[in-house]
Order: sequence, then C-alpha cells, then structure tokens
Amino acid sequence: MNMLHAGFLKPGSWSGRIFDGGWLASAAGTLTVREPATGDVLAETGLAGPQEVAAAAKAAAAAQKSWAAMLPQARAAILNRAADLLEQNGQELIPWIMRESGSIEAKAGIEIEHGAQFLRHAASLATMPMGLVLPTMDGRSSHARRLPHGVVGVISPYNFPLVLSVRAIVAALAVGNAVVHKPDPRTPISGGIIIARLFEEAGLPAGVLHVLPGGADAGEAMCKDPNIAMISFTGSAAGGSKVGEVCGRHLKKVQLELGGKNVLIVLDDADVDVAASNCAWGAFLHQGQICMATGLVLAHESIVEALADKIAAKAQHLPVGDPASGRVALGPVISPNQVETIQHIVDDAVAKGARLLAGGKADGLFYPATVLAGITPDMLAFREELFGPVACIMSFAGDAEAVRIAQDNDYGLSAGILSASTSRAMAIGNQLRTGMLHINDQTVNGGPFAPFGGFGKSGNGTRIGGPADIEEFTQWQWVTVRDQAQPYPF
Repeated sequence: MNMLHAGFLKPGSWSGRIFDGGWLASAAGTLTVREPATGDVLAETGLAGPQEVAAAAKAAAAAQKSWAAMLPQARAAILNRAADLLEQNGQELIPWIMRESGSIEAKAGIEIEHGAQFLRHAASLATMPMGLVLPTMDGRSSHARRLPHGVVGVISPYNFPLVLSVRAIVAALAVGNAVVHKPDPRTPISGGIIIARLFEEAGLPAGVLHVLPGGADAGEAMCKDPNIAMISFTGSAAGGSKVGEVCGRHLKKVQLELGGKNVLIVLDDADVDVAASNCAWGAFLHQGQICMATGLVLAHESIVEALADKIAAKAQHLPVGDPASGRVALGPVISPNQVETIQHIVDDAVAKGARLLAGGKADGLFYPATVLAGITPDMLAFREELFGPVACIMSFAGDAEAVRIAQDNDYGLSAGILSASTSRAMAIGNQLRTGMLHINDQTVNGGPFAPFGGFGKSGNGTRIGGPADIEEFTQWQWVTVRDQAQPYPF
C-alpha cells in the first residue's frame, strides 16, 4: 500500500478541505500541491481567502475564552499528547515532508524530532508562573499577571514547514491563545495538515486552531482582521516588511523572524578540515534554504585557499536529485523563481571576478552545491541572502578586519566563529551585532529552548522560543486590590 495513502495522514478526511477542529470545504476552492522534485501532484488541500480568514478569526475568538479558562495542566496534557502522536507517526510523516518540501530524509527526520521537542516545551510553558507580586504604594495588594492576547495569527514559510509552524502555534496555544494559521501554499501539508491532524487526535477543543492554506490575500486579511490580536510571521525580509506595515496600521502586535546573511569566521588557528566540514554543512544543508544558512565564509588569508579547495571537494561529492530516491544529499530548490535568484547572484559574482570552484549551473529545480571564492563587497553574493546551496568565501587579514566585514550587512541573525582559542573567538563575537552567536560551530542551530531571532533586517527585535515565548505570546495586566473602596478629595 502507498505509504502516503495509509494510516495517520490518510487524505480521505482532509483532501480539499480546511480545518476548524473538523474538516470543511472552502468557498475559495482547493489548492493543488506538487512535488518540486518531480512536478507530480502530491495531494489537494482546501484553499482559504479573506472570507475564510474572517470566519475563522471570529470562531477562534469565541473558542479562545474557554480555552484560556481551562486548567493549565489540561492544556499541557493536550500538547504532550500531540507530541506523542508526532513521534509515534514520524516514520509515516517523513516521506510527506520529503516529497512536499524537497527535503532529504535526515532533514525531514529533524523536523519530526524538533517538532516534538517544541510541543513538549510548550506543554511546560502552560504551567509556568504567569505573574509577579509588586511592591505596594499605599497598602493595597498589587500584582502583575500575564494574559493571552486572544487570537494569534501564524504565517509560516516553506523551508522547515513543520518546525517553523509548530514552534509559534504551540507556544501561543500553551499560554491560552487560539490560533489561526496560514501555512505556505507550497507546503500546506507539512506546515498545516499534519499539525491539524495531531491536534484533532490529541483532543484540542474545536475552534481553538484553524488551519487555512492560502496566498498573500489570506495573509493580508489576517493582518487586518480585528479578531486577530497578534501576528507571528516567519519568512523573508521583504515579506516581513509588508506584514509589519499592515499590522502597524491596525495597531496589531507583530513578531517577525526573517532572513539572514550569516557569517562564519574561520581564524588562522582553526583546524582546516573541521572548518571545511562546518562550512559545507552550514552552506549546503537543505539546499541552503535556511534562514540561518552560512551566507558568507570569512577565512583568514593564510588558510583561505586551502579551505576553499576543501569545501569545493566536498561540494563536488554531494549528489543532487529526488530525495525519494534515498541517494542524494541535496534535493530540489522550491521553485523556478528561487533558482533564477540564485543563478543571478552566482553569475554576478563570476562576472565581477569571483572564482567558481564547484557547481554554478541549475538543472531544472536541482542546483548543485556551489563554491565561489574571492568574494568582494561589490558583489551581490557579499550581502544578499541567497537561499540556495552556495558557499561564498572571502579572506581577511586580521581579527579587526573580520569584525568590520562581518558587520557590513543589514542582517544580524546568526554568526559562527571557529578557533583553537575560545577566548579569542569570544572577543570577536562580543563585537558582532547578531541575535545568535556560536563559538566553534557553524551558523545553523535551533531548538525549543533558545530565544530565536536577530537584529536589523533579520527581525523586529522580537524572539521566539525558550524564555521569549511567554513574553511574546502574552501581555501584562496590572491588578490592585483594596479591601473596600476609599473616597477621594473630589
């Protein structure tokens, strides 16, 4: 029997439908989902537009009150059951993630593992203290407590569709919000249907979670809807700017986790073989379609040539193709437009003097691991986020120059520094304007316990994950209590 048509995610119930606690047809029609590796039709989901967003937001606002009033232990139990279900059905779900998003099996497995971790972390949030006793000014009792916003809208991307949807949805649910979720229309199953099925089976009350695959019109409607109090958006800087603008006009809280031009600094005392492995992983994993991907390798001039050759050798031995074959390290890029963007940046670098040491030409949606050496600041590859499997290598003469070059971009998401001296690496890291700093590691790191986000075009100063979740998905209320009312002089 076809693995994709059996068991937990059998399409019979959800095919062509959207989710509100059950499965219903949408007036906006259906969405055809195709595998990027083959172009074959994978499945159909429902398609949501502004009309569906309005109905979902209204229903979510009505359901949220009883959800917030539920005992925290009861909310935690539902989240933990969803985590159990994800782990129990992981082997069935991995092929869906692979085929829909172009992921290799190992990367799809990471999504299952991390997704369950985010669910369990959210379960722990539900029972965290949600207030403070404040000093009194006049004898009355005074305290501050955290309250849910109400309805949170989540808009997620295609690259890590399960994890980057789950992390916001479950944090919002844990602290008493209802959620209206719009997964990327290219990955509505991994980013939406799987999550809906988890909570359907886990016993989440109807109306608390709505899953609405849709395009930009649905996203804009979420940003405008008066029943949605907050938007959590993960995506490009350009997309985040538009979301922030619309939310700002409607005085809506917005949490933006955007892109990065992430720098990996390799000092002259680093092990070159280990450094090459770190660079290749950071630049090529999931075809470079990761906000934390290593966008620029800064190598000391004494080792840059040796390092570039070793990265190129690794690139030339990474097979590219359909992940379903089980014999590839890189799958397809998500769309023809993204391939064009990658190719334009690579061609610009070569035209301006960069040396192409590996790869550099697409075969349809398949882009090989590519290495560009001799990057200079006048090239697009120096400052533009590629979102493709391209290692861009540039040299520096000293630590101060490395800091100057690393800071010469508009992003500030993740940075890594490789050195035999952790104190030297930290001295450099302390000067970098970056939301995440990894000493003796590459730039691609994530998990449920860290406050994830960045500076500049990488976000709007908000964070998601770990200690940031309560801060982002609730707001303060100040409460004072007198034993009885007192008269005032007026």
